[in-house]
Amino acid sequence: MKDGSKIKVVFFGSPDIAVPSFEKLINSDEFEVMALVTQPPKPSKRGKKITDSNIKKTALEKGIDILEPVKLSKEPEMIEKLKSYEADFFVTFAFGQILSQEVLDIPKFHTVNLHASLLPKYRGANPICAALLSGDTETGITTMITVLELDAGDICLTEKIALDCDTDFIKLSDEISKKSPNLIIKTLKGLYDNSIKPVPQDSAAATFTKKLKKEDKELCFGYLTEHVHNKVRAFCGVNTCHFVYNDKIVKVLKTGRCYGDSDYAKFDFGEVISVSKEGICVRCIDGAVMIKTVKPEGKGEMPAYAWSLGSKIKTGDFIGIKDEDIK
Repeated sequence: MKDGSKIKVVFFGSPDIAVPSFEKLINSDEFEVMALVTQPPKPSKRGKKITDSNIKKTALEKGIDILEPVKLSKEPEMIEKLKSYEADFFVTFAFGQILSQEVLDIPKFHTVNLHASLLPKYRGANPICAALLSGDTETGITTMITVLELDAGDICLTEKIALDCDTDFIKLSDEISKKSPNLIIKTLKGLYDNSIKPVPQDSAAATFTKKLKKEDKELCFGYLTEHVHNKVRAFCGVNTCHFVYNDKIVKVLKTGRCYGDSDYAKFDFGEVISVSKEGICVRCIDGAVMIKTVKPEGKGEMPAYAWSLGSKIKTGDFIGIKDEDIK
């Protein structure tokens, strides 16, 4: 800054997608990160051991204060600690808790949230999944002033990201993670020197994401091919789609459209049309989808063809929820 002072920030974040933005602020000469507020560690899936998140490890390495509230709005000692930092901004990025008005009012300027969609589209907790599931050709990142209403604050800056038909959750999350640091830096500096004027959202155009349910991960082929493909890429990595075959869960990591002269009408939805080195071709409503990569229960990721050799799956077999089970 012109007067030599640094912009004081408290960062709120938990998953890996937030790490590059946190590191960018730490390494900038124009900012001083006073503390990290993150979710308490949870037991890992394997072995149930308590492990620190990568963002917490980064804070420990840099000697930055770490706060791990179970529910911040009901922990007055944590709130008093936040006040003691006298921060200019709070920055939130996939923190995982809703902040009370008392907390939002603490920083001198604003609490700024980084949201993984082009607001007002896809307000809520699953904007990356929602964009992919809808088959959108474009999404992006928004920085906004946090208010009590869910993702409804004034917009500071946005950055668009083009999507192709094969972009999946992992790829899009990585791109958002890489593009976010510069956007948050630019936003904070602009708000600090008053060169950015936040713009109200068009609430009439707002859409909202849905909370994912366990059954959403079950793969059914009684839909359009595009829907099945979009579902696989939208859930890939975190809430991976799966079907059950021979009483074993088989996660589906990558799909594509089947091309050829097969008479799809001879097959029922969910019926295997063919098995080849390219993958397993399965009938959908308007054609067929090619299952290319899978992760069988108890095994690692592998080509679908390699799995087919061990499972003995063949033309005429059924996978996924059967058509008569669709409600």
